[in-house]
Amino acid sequence: MSNALKIKLSIADRVYPLTIQPSQEEGLRKAAKKIEEMIKKFEKSYAVRDKQDVLAMCALQFAAQVEQKGIDKNNDQEQIEEKLEALNQMLLNHLA
Repeated sequence: MSNALKIKLSIADRVYPLTIQPSQEEGLRKAAKKIEEMIKKFEKSYAVRDKQDVLAMCALQFAAQVEQKGIDKNNDQEQIEEKLEALNQMLLNHLA
């Protein structure tokens, strides 16, 4: 990492020093901010015993979002392929 950048991110009352590429900074800071917002939301909404419970719920929420986007993308891809196949068939019928 020749032009590495050293930053510190605070998550759940802990500071994490990281060495990153400058291009990663914005994404990491936004992610840390989202995690902090989610932590506050869970702490307000649910009786939590400790930060680990809240962090586990945050991890589950983010993982579920990633998985759902993958599922949605696959469904969209299948629908696009079906429509293209139908359009192709219509063109073939018209040209025949």
